[in-house]
Amino acid sequence: MTDEPGREPAHDPQDLERLLISRQWVGDIDGMAALFEQNAVVDSGEGQLTRGREAIRALFAEITATGRKFAAGNQAPAVVSGDLALTSTHLPDGTVTAEVARRQVDGTWLWVIDRFSVA
Repeated sequence: MTDEPGREPAHDPQDLERLLISRQWVGDIDGMAALFEQNAVVDSGEGQLTRGREAIRALFAEITATGRKFAAGNQAPAVVSGDLALTSTHLPDGTVTAEVARRQVDGTWLWVIDRFSVA
């Protein structure tokens, strides 16, 4: 699935975090959700799982409405096996994220699983 016209797609799984942060900072909630497959799941902590792109969009709208801004961290090199990739970032607040991305038919990457904090 390609991103909407005018939006840069993730050609590498390492692009996803940068795109998520830059889209949030400009208020592009639809663009944030577009970085996830239709049936993706997000674990935002405390056992809360958000399933599906529309629910993920609502989650990001809620987070962004609070004024919270995602911060860039130290991204570990993606571990890629075929069409799957594990991405991870150590954030400035000490938390560590973990995500699974999948290469799409058109060669771009979308997240299928996102865990906000594993540490």
